[in-house]
Amino acid sequence: MTKAELRRWAKEVRGKLPVPQLSAQVNQHLAHFLSERRVQHILFYSAFGSELDPSDLQNLYPATYYLPRARTYQLEVHPLPCKLVKHPYGFWEPVAHAPRVEPGRLEVILVPGLAFDPEGHRLGYGQGFYDRFLGQLHPQTLTVGLVAEALIVPELPQDRWDIRVQFLVTEQGIRPTIRDPSKGF
Repeated sequence: MTKAELRRWAKEVRGKLPVPQLSAQVNQHLAHFLSERRVQHILFYSAFGSELDPSDLQNLYPATYYLPRARTYQLEVHPLPCKLVKHPYGFWEPVAHAPRVEPGRLEVILVPGLAFDPEGHRLGYGQGFYDRFLGQLHPQTLTVGLVAEALIVPELPQDRWDIRVQFLVTEQGIRPTIRDPSKGF
């Protein structure tokens, strides 16, 4: 299947899933994962449509949270709390004049996706925001894709600019995708 066909399939499958229940399970796994690593600076995302929602993580794990703002094909990082506005696609993001921080402060990036494969390749919405953003992070920054088990496919088509995530979290738990003994996973 092409990426466009996979996107249509993934949206259809995801639309039939019990997203609130899956989100609660994913957040529990994330809280444990973050606690084990004692991270304090976490970028999450504002879920929209039928995306898994990481927002309740703030109630489960005390840390400093950040939210991205989509700007001219780049993501800006804003600490929470801050004033939010609704993006034309329907998700909430920080207002343009909200304080910003450099991505180097982040320890963990929670990455949305329509589907992932076991190697950590991601099927996004096709704009490349996250691939560009992930490509500029410090190598020690952990990247975690949030996805339902039903949307992990054996293999996704890849472009040379696609950036893999290091971990996947589903309702069943967290697993590494990239094996690197020097990084402890």
